[in-house]
Order: sequence, then C-alpha cells, then structure tokens
Amino acid sequence: MTTSAGAGKRLAAAAGGLVKPRAKRGVAGAAVAPKPARALESKAAKTKLVPAHSASANLKPLHLAAAKPAAQRIAFPAYWDEAKRELMKCDRVLRRLIPQYEGVSLTSRGDPFATLARSIVGQQISVAAAQAVWNRLVEAHPEFTPAKLARAKVERLRGCGLSQRKAEYILDLAGHFKQGGDRTADWLKLDDETVITALTRIRGIGRWTAEMFLMFNLMRPDIFPVDDIGLRNAVSQHYFSGDKLTLSELREVGDNWAPWRSVGTWYMWRSLDPLPVEY
Repeated sequence: MTTSAGAGKRLAAAAGGLVKPRAKRGVAGAAVAPKPARALESKAAKTKLVPAHSASANLKPLHLAAAKPAAQRIAFPAYWDEAKRELMKCDRVLRRLIPQYEGVSLTSRGDPFATLARSIVGQQISVAAAQAVWNRLVEAHPEFTPAKLARAKVERLRGCGLSQRKAEYILDLAGHFKQGGDRTADWLKLDDETVITALTRIRGIGRWTAEMFLMFNLMRPDIFPVDDIGLRNAVSQHYFSGDKLTLSELREVGDNWAPWRSVGTWYMWRSLDPLPVEY
C-alpha cells in the first residue's frame, strides 16, 4: 500500500516532525521510528498465538460463555507500562499525551457477554451517549446475564435508548451465549484475525465490535480499529492539524505504534473524551 509522496510530507509538516526518521521509509514514504526488538519479543511472550493458517474456511462462531452474575474483577494489561515507555520513545505526540493520564489505563471486567453487548451499544455513537444508554440498560436489567437478557422484550430494550436493530442484536447475542459452552481458554490461544472471523459470524458483530472485544476483553496489545471515528478524529487533530486524513495516512501513524497499537489508540480516545472508553 502506497500513497503519494505528498502524504508523507503532510504528516511530517502537520506533526512538526513528531516521529523519528529511520533508514528505510515506511508507508507513503513517511519517516517512522524502528521498533526495539525487546518490544516485539515482549508481545510474543505475553500473547500466545496460533498460526494464521489454522483458521478453517468453514470456521463456526466461537462458543460464547455466559459470565456468572457475581461482581466482575477489574483487570489491567500487564504490558501497559512497557508499551507507554516504547511509545514515548518513538512518537512525540504520545510523549506529550501519555503523562497527562497517569494512573489510568485500558481495563477489562472479564465478562465476554457484557463486553460484546456494550460494544453493540457503542456502535456509531459517542462515548457519552453510549455510556448513558448502557447505564439505563443495566439499571433496567440489574442481573445482566444472557439467560435474563434472552427473555427480555425488544420494546423494553428500546426504552433504554437502543435502536430496534441494536435491541435485536443484543437478544441474538444473549441467545448465543445461553447456548454456548465456556471457550475462554481457547480464545486466548487464537490469533487476532481468527477471533475476528469467528465473532463476525454472529449477527450484529462486525469487525469494529470484534476489535473492541480483542482490546477490552482479551486485552490484545496491537489492535488498530481503522473504522473507529474517535480514532480517526484524534489522529487528524494531533498529527494533521485537523485536516481530513486518508486511510493510508491513518495506517502510517498506526504502523509507528506497533506492536502497541491498542495502547496508542486508547490514548487517542482519551485525548478527546472526558470519560475513558470502556467495553
């Protein structure tokens, strides 16, 4: 994938030379910093993957496990501090942003059903709007389990602020979880694209929703949701002086964050919203 030479110059000019040069040019001829071998090795050590060719063309949706209604334990990524250090070395925008949000990070509550349901709620709306709808949904359904939600009425879900289609998606998701077995251990062994392929076979779950699951439930460190409007807006603001950017330019910025693109994305979101993104 290539872009015009002007695209790389636009990034450098707008960002004020925010990325360090290297001998080999990156996407669109933009100068990006090399990734330390230690960072790449660290990702491999913390995330066990299976070869991409292990994903069958006839792959069925993952069997989804319903979490018990007990309070969920909040988990934090083990890689977060290392990722912050590496990103601050290679990206001057993140070098400025990261210290502004000390003591907070991406978190996971370990409930796959809630993560996917909350991601469906958040599709194509702002963080604040999604939070408001989610609060009403949980208030109306205090025991937020697949068994309970599967018996809910579409009208009641719509009364919480969901569209007709999103209400149907959540009911369908609840049915999948209710019928499925516990495959959490299997998810941890699957590579990112295999998980995305499996999840997107479920009605209402597209690539963006599956990517939110990878980030916020499995806490994968290198997810870059290029279809996310908040990410696009933040990259435009911080790297291109607010100008509209192309997909190639967005990927160029993300390439410089690898293998910690989930972390870079989270800080982009955080720079725009007073509430941290949660799914």
